[in-house]
Amino acid sequence: MAALSVLAIAVASGKVGYVYVSSGKLQDWGIALKATRSTGDLVGYAQELINELKPDVVVTEKRTTGCRKGQRTKLLIRAIAELASHNSVLDVSVHRPRGFPSKYEEAQVLAIEYPEIEGYLPKHRRRIFDFEPRSMVLFEALALANEVIKGPPTRLAAAMG
Repeated sequence: MAALSVLAIAVASGKVGYVYVSSGKLQDWGIALKATRSTGDLVGYAQELINELKPDVVVTEKRTTGCRKGQRTKLLIRAIAELASHNSVLDVSVHRPRGFPSKYEEAQVLAIEYPEIEGYLPKHRRRIFDFEPRSMVLFEALALANEVIKGPPTRLAAAMG
């Protein structure tokens, strides 16, 4: 079976990040701030990514009670998932993996696995009163992509129906 190309989109407060992994390699990634101003802006941005990258799978975070996102962010994630379901791609929503003590340890492991993104690692861990570094949304998207790429095949089978 050919390797799937995966577009994972993560939404955080005031920012959206995406990663595109094809044939097991990180091919493209980016962060947008203006795209989260409205649902329409974000849907337009996501549609451009789908049109340009032509992924097989679009991954978003599952919006259940365990999701730590705010209401507005959950609405934005839902809009992306709905958009993906209207395109000729497989729409998969996964729980945000929490296998590390913090996002920073997770980002360090992901940067080792995908060295192309190492330059986006924050220089210092965030203190409780600091804003989260903008680049952390990239690692969140990469973690979502890894859940599909390295997760059990039953996840994709369930998404296919």
